[in-house]
Amino acid sequence: MPMPADANIHGDVFGGWIMAQVDIAGSLPAARRANGRIATIAVNSFVFKHPVFVGDLLTIYADVIKVGKTSITVSVEVYAERNLLQAEIVKVTEAVLTYVATDEKRKPRHLPPLNTSGPAQAHD
Repeated sequence: MPMPADANIHGDVFGGWIMAQVDIAGSLPAARRANGRIATIAVNSFVFKHPVFVGDLLTIYADVIKVGKTSITVSVEVYAERNLLQAEIVKVTEAVLTYVATDEKRKPRHLPPLNTSGPAQAHD
């Protein structure tokens, strides 16, 4: 939920604050897929569809949409719940960001293979 310090004098939340939240949310599935350290390498697209206001409750959804040898592209959608008593929900932002998996020297590294076998099954 953005606070007054995140907004201009009219109560409109700064785009940079929203961008930071989107980057954080997008990094979570990217780091999970990379199984470790990542870095943001591109903001492929970023669209502000509606303003965000102080007091809006934001919900952010992030999904991996493409995986390369070292990179992970993530789609992020942001929804604002306005007027919490009447629960008006508005899609305010959508973005696509690309992250790269990095090693301990912060150099690109290959992504680990996916574990497609699923969770281990317990046997009696």
